[in-house]
Amino acid sequence: MNPFSLRALVLALSLAFAASAQAQPANAKPPLDTRAGPTQAAAAAEDAAARARRQPGDHIAVVVNQDVVTAGEIAQRTQRAREEARMRGEPVPDAETARQQALEALIEDRVLVTYARESGARVDEAELDRVVGNVAAQNRLNLEQLKERLKADGVDFKRFRENLRDQMLTERVREREVVGRIRVTDGEIDKHLAEREAAAAAKAPINVAQILIPVPSTASETERSALRQRAERALARVKGGEDFAAVARELSEDGNRAKGGEIGLRPADRLPDLFSQAAASLSPGQITPNLLVSEAGYHVLKLLERQAGAAANQVTETHARHILIRASEKVPPEMAVTRLREMKRLIESGQVKFEELARQYSEDGSAPQGGDLGWAAPGMFVPEFEEVMNRLDLNGLSEPLQSRFGFHLIQVLERRTKEIEPRQLRDQARAQLRERKFEEAYKEWVKDLRARAFIEMRDNSGS
Repeated sequence: MNPFSLRALVLALSLAFAASAQAQPANAKPPLDTRAGPTQAAAAAEDAAARARRQPGDHIAVVVNQDVVTAGEIAQRTQRAREEARMRGEPVPDAETARQQALEALIEDRVLVTYARESGARVDEAELDRVVGNVAAQNRLNLEQLKERLKADGVDFKRFRENLRDQMLTERVREREVVGRIRVTDGEIDKHLAEREAAAAAKAPINVAQILIPVPSTASETERSALRQRAERALARVKGGEDFAAVARELSEDGNRAKGGEIGLRPADRLPDLFSQAAASLSPGQITPNLLVSEAGYHVLKLLERQAGAAANQVTETHARHILIRASEKVPPEMAVTRLREMKRLIESGQVKFEELARQYSEDGSAPQGGDLGWAAPGMFVPEFEEVMNRLDLNGLSEPLQSRFGFHLIQVLERRTKEIEPRQLRDQARAQLRERKFEEAYKEWVKDLRARAFIEMRDNSGS
């Protein structure tokens, strides 16, 4: 079982009980798990609580294998889905659409739970006790206080505990069986590594100089022809042996004219595609054989320098920390962003240290460590988090950003390049390819289980 998936589940249970109090640090590392994030796990936890608080007057809507879905559960999930869409600023589905989606999701949940119970997987009492204890501790409660909180919310503790066991079993079986369905061939690994090497070469720093003859968008055909002839003469002069920098200072009309057209050393993928593609076929000192044409005008390009890119067996690891605030009914998205912006202002002004705010306010398992996420290799965090992190300078603070886990404030502390042994490199590639295939394999697994399940619709009226 993926440990971060279990952490996400524990986190979700914590969040389910924190709705009536200030949110407390949770035992999860949000950006790590791209498959079982707190949004899905929170839904599972709330459903577990809903099942534990079933009212005597509730009635069965669907029978799924040896379990049931009640009308009350469908209504609760329908309401929650519409509220979450409203909080995210998305179109709110109409009541019937939301109800059908809720019904399908609950049937899927029961199919998985009943299969997990019959699969032979086990969660022993000591392990379940530890998870329940974690839920209490994360909400600054002892076990008796947790029971009282549940009782006040109309939740039967024993039933909730068993529902929690079901969710843990489901997660365990899901990881085992879905991963077992995924096949990654040596050919796929070879292709992945070749693409990675090409991507590394594309990021190799290069230094180019240009002569730019701009063409106004309003220029007539006659004017365009005259400007092209001027650019052709510049190209002929530098190809004939004249100093490129001197010709650039004389004729070029770009911002680097005073420096002989030199743009400066930068990764090739941060240059215009027109430049990086043209430079790819040049050796240092060479000039493009023909004019380059863009919306800006006519360009003559010279490659001044090309540095070696990162080797395919090297990765850049990042040591970062973050503060996470989750949106909720009490903390809508705009409030979460405002809070993080104020934290950023306090940190940058030196009034408060980053780690102090993280310990006090971050809703993440890294909070006790001041938000420290440790060293992370590429692909360890979800893309929306990693993209922003990778653009930050050392010790720089990001603007508040949203991921599937909530809203973050990120700071990069260190970066390092680390070599990987060939076998480790292939293992890493295999893991990345498995991750890409996981979602599709999961959907196929659920589809197969559902096809074999006994499902009896008793009440589909929503009454």
